[in-house]
Amino acid sequence: MVLSDTSEMEKNEQNSHFVMVHGVCHGAWCWYKVKPRLESLGHKVTVLDLSASGLNRKMLDQVGSFREYSEPLLQFMASIDEKVILVGHSFGGMSIALAADNYPEKISMAVFVTALMPDTEHRPSYFLEQWQVRFPQLASLDSEFGSFGSTEKPQKSLLFGPKFLATYLYQLCSTDDLSLTTILTRPSSVFQEDLEMAEKLSNEGYGSVKRVYIVCNDDMLCVKDYQRLMAENGGVNEIMEIKGADHMPMFSKPDELCQCLSEISNKYN
Repeated sequence: MVLSDTSEMEKNEQNSHFVMVHGVCHGAWCWYKVKPRLESLGHKVTVLDLSASGLNRKMLDQVGSFREYSEPLLQFMASIDEKVILVGHSFGGMSIALAADNYPEKISMAVFVTALMPDTEHRPSYFLEQWQVRFPQLASLDSEFGSFGSTEKPQKSLLFGPKFLATYLYQLCSTDDLSLTTILTRPSSVFQEDLEMAEKLSNEGYGSVKRVYIVCNDDMLCVKDYQRLMAENGGVNEIMEIKGADHMPMFSKPDELCQCLSEISNKYN
């Protein structure tokens, strides 16, 4: 696929409403390059802060479960009367999968951008657990780990450290974007204990939604082969790839990411 600058793209004949969901420790702010680019092409774009993320007023110890963490997205989906394209980055793939399971009739496409992508055969935590076994670097460098929640239902917290961000997530991004991130990230959680107890996603809900996976081939956090493993296991409609993109393509390759999303809009909306 030959990718061109956003400035050279023609406006789409079929415009879409994109709903963008961030990854762990991040917020709606991480889409600041993508949102205006898609809007300049005529699309509508909604960026959301999940619970205890970005500008959301909740603190992490007020979030008792993965569903509560994803509640801003679920509330938004309940409020709309149109079909949207859900875009989930990194751990945001888990939240859009949950939304797809609950509101399949409102989703024209679920797009996983170098994201955790569950299936309907295993419990939701399966690919997170497999990733932790294969890539134990999450416990390295300067990331901070803690705990929150009640004694009856303890949860583990996570905050990426600057060295970890620079090494595994932002190695191809500008120093300005890395600096912005070190200021704006907040403690979060992957709610593994909660996801291990959750029911499988349904074939009638999540399994009925069309899905595209966007592979970032220079990702150091979730390597290309593992991205493709999840995509192929999940039975996606299409796999797209952005070359020269790290784990944060919205920063390192925003034009290429927007072109992929525009092509998805034209093809599947």
